[in-house]
Amino acid sequence: MVNEEADQARALVAGLDEPVVVLDSERRLVAASPSAIAVLGDGTPGRRVGEEALSVVPRPLVLFLAALPELSAYQELRAGFTAAVSHELRTPLARLLVLLESTTLPGANVDELIDQAREEIQQARDLIDDVLFLGELETGREVVSLGRTRAMPVVEEVVWSLADRAEHAEVGIVVVGNETVEVPLRPRMLRVIVENLVANAIRYAGPGSTATVTVSDEGAGPVVVVRDDGMGVHEADLARLFERFYRADQARSSRGTGLGLAIVKHVVTSAGGTIEARSTPGHGLEILCRFPR
Repeated sequence: MVNEEADQARALVAGLDEPVVVLDSERRLVAASPSAIAVLGDGTPGRRVGEEALSVVPRPLVLFLAALPELSAYQELRAGFTAAVSHELRTPLARLLVLLESTTLPGANVDELIDQAREEIQQARDLIDDVLFLGELETGREVVSLGRTRAMPVVEEVVWSLADRAEHAEVGIVVVGNETVEVPLRPRMLRVIVENLVANAIRYAGPGSTATVTVSDEGAGPVVVVRDDGMGVHEADLARLFERFYRADQARSSRGTGLGLAIVKHVVTSAGGTIEARSTPGHGLEILCRFPR
C-alpha cells in the first residue's frame, strides 16, 4: 500500500470509537483506531499482526486492505448503515409526534393516544437496542462462543416467555428436541437466536399457523431449526432475509426493527456455524442454524 493510501486509512480510523485494525495483504499493520491500539498494546505501522494478537476481548474489527477502493467501500458501508438507522428511527418518531399533537384535539381519547405513544417509544427503543447490540457483535465487544450450552432448557424458557405474544397472534409454538444436545454458544447468545426466530414466526406466520422449534444432532454437529407452516416467503425475498432492515412485502407494516435475522446470522456465523432459510409461498418458512461439533 502506498504512503498516500496508508495516510488516508489512518485518517479514517483515527476518529473511530470502535476498535478497528487495518492490515495489508501480508498482515502488516497499516492503521489502527485509538481503542484498537489500547487493545493491541502497539500501534507501530508495518509490524506484523498475528491472529493471536487479535483474539482478545474486545476483539477488534479487522479490515484487510490491498488498495484504496476497499477503503472507500468501508466508508460507503458505514454511511449507508447510518442512513438506514436514521430512516428507521424517523418512522416511530413521526408517529409519536402525531399522537402527541392529537391529544390537544377536541374529544380526543387521551388515555388511548398515550398508550399508542408508549408503543412508539418502545419501538424506537427496541431499534436502538438492536443497533447497539449488532455493533457490539461486529466489533467483538460481545463474546458469542464461550463454552457450551445445553440447548433445550434455553429453548423452553424462551418459548414460555413468548407464550402470551404467540397466543395473541394465534400462533401455536411446539418444541421438539434432544435434551442432551449442546451448542457452542453462551446461554445469552442462544437465547438471542431462539427469541428472534420464534418472534419472527409469531409476527409473520399468520393466525392459525404453528411454529416448531427443533433441537437435534445431525452427526456433523448440533442443529437448531425454527419452522412454521404459515404464509412463507417469495423466492426473491428469501435471499435477502438476513440483510439489515430488509422486509419482505408482507412484513412492511410490521412492528419489528428489521434487524432480528441479521443479528441471528451474525451470532451463528461468529460461532463457526451456518444459517439457511428455506420457503415456498403458502407453505411456511424454515430457518436452519447448524453449528460445528
